Amino acid sequence: MFPKGGMGKMMKQAQELQAKMAKAQGELGDIHVEANSGGGMVKVSANGNKEITSVKINPEVLEEDIDLLEDLVLAATNQALIKASEAAEDKMQSITGGLMGNFKIPGM
Repeated sequence: MFPKGGMGKMMKQAQELQAKMAKAQGELGDIHVEANSGGGMVKVSANGNKEITSVKINPEVLEEDIDLLEDLVLAATNQALIKASEAAEDKMQSITGGLMGNFKIPGM
């Protein structure tokens, strides 16, 4: 079924890939993305672990309607999380070399 040593070689490659992916997951916290809404009135930063790391609100927007501010924060937060997801996916794709196709790793 497998050439001599083929199964062992395949297992070794799988272990190496697993180690590379674990390392990449550890590096996701080093990826930083930023999104804004309202022409930069609200800025939200996130890391590759999809954690919001900062929210900056221009004081001028505080003079506006609270509903507008809430919408701007929500829009910027969602955009930051999308960017973080894309950055994390790119990082993992660089490790797997596209070997996994459309397979998604849970939590990634």
